Amino acid sequence: MNILLKIPLKIIVMTGFFWFYLKELIRANLKLTYDILTPTHYMRPGIVEFPLSVKSDQEIITLVNLITMTPGSLSLDISDDKTKLYIHVLYLDDADKFREEIKNGLEKRVAELWK
Repeated sequence: MNILLKIPLKIIVMTGFFWFYLKELIRANLKLTYDILTPTHYMRPGIVEFPLSVKSDQEIITLVNLITMTPGSLSLDISDDKTKLYIHVLYLDDADKFREEIKNGLEKRVAELWK
């Protein structure tokens, strides 16, 4: 692919990722704020084992940092073979649904960023 075509495409991907992650940050902050300000706490903390599809160190580090920067989630550890990521989640209603959201949202977009 021509280098002149790659640059605008990369800018489009980065811009799309920025808006996606900003939406996720706002959503997580609102959820946490609501839980703090209301008398009833809705937190259901848990630890999820997440199978990694991204392979390079850059992709893994980016994903780990973005998960940790999102309120309500914290990356705990990566398996030695770099195939699993352990995540602490404050609002864990359904572990499979959480894995799917990360897989089809954040991980997919991180992979697109590093193409």
